[in-house]
Amino acid sequence: PARGRPPTAPRPLPGGGAMIEFSPRRWLLVPSLGVVLLLTLLPLPEWASELRPPWVALTLLYWILATPERVGVFWGWAMGLLLDVSIGTILGQHALSLAVMAWLMVSLQRRLRLYPPFQQALAVLLLLLAERLVSLWVMGALGQPTPGLPYWLSTLTGLLLWPWIALLSRGQRRGYGLG
Repeated sequence: PARGRPPTAPRPLPGGGAMIEFSPRRWLLVPSLGVVLLLTLLPLPEWASELRPPWVALTLLYWILATPERVGVFWGWAMGLLLDVSIGTILGQHALSLAVMAWLMVSLQRRLRLYPPFQQALAVLLLLLAERLVSLWVMGALGQPTPGLPYWLSTLTGLLLWPWIALLSRGQRRGYGLG
């Protein structure tokens, strides 16, 4: 890179325009969200479907915690809409619940970064419960039947997975120079 410019700044072209450079630092977020969307769509046996981790919610929480200047409520809303379209739920159900969860995480982000992942897991559990509660509220407002106890099991799966997701992702993020 030329002096005086950060390594990810676009290079000027001879005509005065700028060329956008591919930087893994900038593009790590989108593939990770695409992978977790695919993990959410993978078919599971009937007995395991209620235990499916909330991959999209966990990944959003991680990225908001790691890079709050890049990921926030908009990403929660956008991933929620993609999730609604992908799994065939009411358009906006997951968008609203993930946006509320993202807003809560943005509000708590500075405090939660101070704790190790095993202690963050309790806050993540509460955020996942809030996401499920908003989704439940939307279902109730639309007159859908109230789901039973298995509806809440994915939050426990998320609680158990959070420390491992945070620790593994931290190494990946640092490998790409994201802090």
